[in-house]
Amino acid sequence: MSAAAPAQPLRLPAVDRVLSAPAFRALAVDYGTRLTTDTLRGVMDALRPAVVAGQATAEQIEPAALAAQVRAQLDARFAPRLKAVFNLTGTVLHTNLGRALLPDAAVQAVVQALTTPANLEFDLATGGRGDRDDLVNDLLRELTGAEAATVVNNNAAAVLLTLNALAARKEVIVSRGELVEIGGAFRIPDIMARAGAKLVEVGTTNRTHAKDYAEAITERTALVMKVHCSNYAVTGFTKSVGEAEVAQIAHARGVPLVVDLGSGTLVDLSQWGLPHEATVRETIAAGADLVTFSGDKLLGGPQAGLIVGRKDLIAKIKKNPLKRALRVGKLTLAALEPVLRLYLRPEQLPEQLTTLRLFTRPQADMRAQADALTAPLQAAVGTGYTVHADAVFSQIGSGALPVETLPSYGLAIRPVNVKRAGRALGHLEAALRALPRPVIGHIANDTLWLDLRCLEARDVPAFTAQLPLLAEALAQE
Repeated sequence: MSAAAPAQPLRLPAVDRVLSAPAFRALAVDYGTRLTTDTLRGVMDALRPAVVAGQATAEQIEPAALAAQVRAQLDARFAPRLKAVFNLTGTVLHTNLGRALLPDAAVQAVVQALTTPANLEFDLATGGRGDRDDLVNDLLRELTGAEAATVVNNNAAAVLLTLNALAARKEVIVSRGELVEIGGAFRIPDIMARAGAKLVEVGTTNRTHAKDYAEAITERTALVMKVHCSNYAVTGFTKSVGEAEVAQIAHARGVPLVVDLGSGTLVDLSQWGLPHEATVRETIAAGADLVTFSGDKLLGGPQAGLIVGRKDLIAKIKKNPLKRALRVGKLTLAALEPVLRLYLRPEQLPEQLTTLRLFTRPQADMRAQADALTAPLQAAVGTGYTVHADAVFSQIGSGALPVETLPSYGLAIRPVNVKRAGRALGHLEAALRALPRPVIGHIANDTLWLDLRCLEARDVPAFTAQLPLLAEALAQE
């Protein structure tokens, strides 16, 4: 009886033969022939050592298996890095998650600006060159009571530009208690130095008096600056001087007052049961010559830095070469204009301005939502966790009203095995972040909290549709 013939060693198929398979023809339609071919070569190069060592199987080098690997790589390569997420952190204006959500009117305006030419710097009345700030200047004047306005790409840029335009090689007086640092190591003293201005600190960390400002003003003083302490609060034995009093001191010596409001608001939030925050109009009325504030915080619009105030000072700022480097493009202005127009009808703001709608969402609505989602989420996380609807407190975020909270409701997920709570919660948090639309909550007190303030009714179906995928991920632990 003759011996069986030895098995032939596996060999990788020719690239051209693999590319002729139906699965690869479909890939070429989706991603192009060159990119599909290059990716296939990479996959085959990665397989070659295993094939040479006799450790690969015939199934691994079949066209269908190779096509699956190529598609997985190409799908991952073309997946957007900027992804929609569910913000269930309890922070409405979350800096890391994009801050304010734009209302529908702003979204439609951006789409139009993306797809059609627009009069960004074209004066339709004269047919000549226009000024892009004119698109929002009248609106900002009407809403703030200022004489003029200009827009740059964020509030940090607004502060930098203002200081460089008005105080380069001169002194700027600031209370020591207002030398704030916000996220990303943005520090007022550092910005002052970059702008070419010399910082003059007055008062102490917790107490600054009117005489401190008055005694510090000299012939080298370019301006007095007040900075809104938006991301912290100093309590106890404290003293600060209001804008109106500082304005009187500065103006008596011929020096302008600049107020950095940070996350400035255009309306009194207290009319909707929220804590009062000084408005831009109030600050101008108090005597501020210039006010800087953000567009994507309490205002509820796109990322932008707005500077409003005296016409002569705004004109000087706009002539500064840095203005061109820091100016905004058509998409920002397209989004900002309809947001500002919403403020002309303040009685409709809670329904039409997304940020305010989230701030004022009734706790009862969130409780009903939490009750409805408890059972589906419990089924998804399995018996290793317990899910309960529970009262929580949201925060506004992005440095606005740092010590104020909003009564909210959410879902509390706790591991059954308390001894391994940290590991279990880390695994759950990672599984939620790995969903097609990642779910971002926060861990505190051996509990993963999902605050439902930012989960509006229209988003609930998309949230629940992912729960089977969460169950699959947790089952693989």
